[in-house]
Amino acid sequence: MPFGTKAGKLPDAARPTALHERIRADIEERILSGVWPPGHRIPFEHELMEQYGCARMTVNRALSALTAAGLIVRRRRAGSFVAAPRSERALMEIQDFAAEAARDGRPYRHEIRARSVAAVDVAAAEHFGIPAGAQALRLDCRHWIGDLPAAVEDRLILLDAVPQAGEESFVETPPGSWLLSRVPWTRAEHVIRAVNADAALARDLGIARGGACLVLERRTWQADAPVTAVRLSYPGDRHRFVGHFSPSGKAG
Repeated sequence: MPFGTKAGKLPDAARPTALHERIRADIEERILSGVWPPGHRIPFEHELMEQYGCARMTVNRALSALTAAGLIVRRRRAGSFVAAPRSERALMEIQDFAAEAARDGRPYRHEIRARSVAAVDVAAAEHFGIPAGAQALRLDCRHWIGDLPAAVEDRLILLDAVPQAGEESFVETPPGSWLLSRVPWTRAEHVIRAVNADAALARDLGIARGGACLVLERRTWQADAPVTAVRLSYPGDRHRFVGHFSPSGKAG
């Protein structure tokens, strides 16, 4: 449906006159009315240029204003998407180990210890909470920040949703960062729990057997299709998960 055709739109006299402001207002109207829900893809820049008969700079100016207002997020190569509410984003922020290490001024590295492509078996389906039978890439990865292991990662990437993952080595870019930069997601679920490390996990994380660990289990979807499921295990004394909220419901 073209912009500006739904009931309740601003009267012409009240609409912005500058073209970039009109593009911004049209998109904002659809977001705030709920016509475009969180995760909905905004038309690509070239589509907006064609629709409004304008230059890329004009479209970019409108999208930049919407980004600054927190209404959309722009992902390199993937496009622009309606942002989740701020309180939801605080709970659903997805960690990038390399970015975390850079903020702390420490070196980061990762190692892919195992990879395989197969149909998701019943055990893996129960382990990750996703349907059995789908073709998936399974990755075993360990992350290092400085001289210490930061986490071990057990991940499935559903190849129906992300077929290009089957050809990616993940040697240069860790799986989580690769997915964040290339695959838009619309919904995520986090489960955090505490465990005591068994012998294998203790060895992987460089801690004593029985030591406290934090385990983050996350699933993400694109619309109703699962994209990836991951279990990240962290040394309990080196990590914490923080969310900031106020009584108004706004995230800090």
